[in-house]
Amino acid sequence: MSTTDPAPEAPSRLRRPVDIRVYCLVDPLQTRGRPLVDVARAAVAGGATLVQYRDKHGSTRDMIANARALKQALEGTGVPLVINDRVDVALAAGADGTHVGQSDIAVRDARRLLGPQAIVGLSIGSIADAHAAAYGELDYVCIGAVFQTLSKADAEPPMGLGGLSRIATAIRGRDDGVPVGAIAGITQDNAAGVIGAGVGGVAVISAITAAPDPWMAARALRLAVDRALAPAGAA
Repeated sequence: MSTTDPAPEAPSRLRRPVDIRVYCLVDPLQTRGRPLVDVARAAVAGGATLVQYRDKHGSTRDMIANARALKQALEGTGVPLVINDRVDVALAAGADGTHVGQSDIAVRDARRLLGPQAIVGLSIGSIADAHAAAYGELDYVCIGAVFQTLSKADAEPPMGLGGLSRIATAIRGRDDGVPVGAIAGITQDNAAGVIGAGVGGVAVISAITAAPDPWMAARALRLAVDRALAPAGAA
């Protein structure tokens, strides 16, 4: 770390443990017409460790209803539900937290609204993002876009494994304890390489939710991630 880099930020609160090994995003447009709840249940049964509800086109009322249904479906599994972008939906539905991007509500504002026990995650797409993140308010971060993806219309150009590794290293320089995941274009076939680039989990959408069998897809991805983490004793 150079003398011009900001000092590592100490967490200002007790961070909530979040297992990001297989982070499944469920989106109504990515389920092949199947109910969100059914897909989420299958993903969790197959090994997903965190679920995010993402809906860029639904009304607020429909999003709250869907989030409540997802939260109820996950009760008893130990798998948390976070809501993409929409802190208001997370609050109304009693979700476990939210995930925000660089242009969404600020992390500190999300934390202020949701409280100290909620999960707050952040998308990081550059070294600058890594240096600027409010780690003391965060429970995890997710780096992307790693590979080309069709699941997000406004995704940034892919950074590849080299870019992923550089950003992961920058994050560790600021906060060595925050869970770090990666997103975009990740599949069972490339998950091991992604983990090898320095992260502790993968976030996926179509690799699970658009698969013919979401349970089988989640299971295969979980096995690939656990095997990749095993040499470091993290599986």
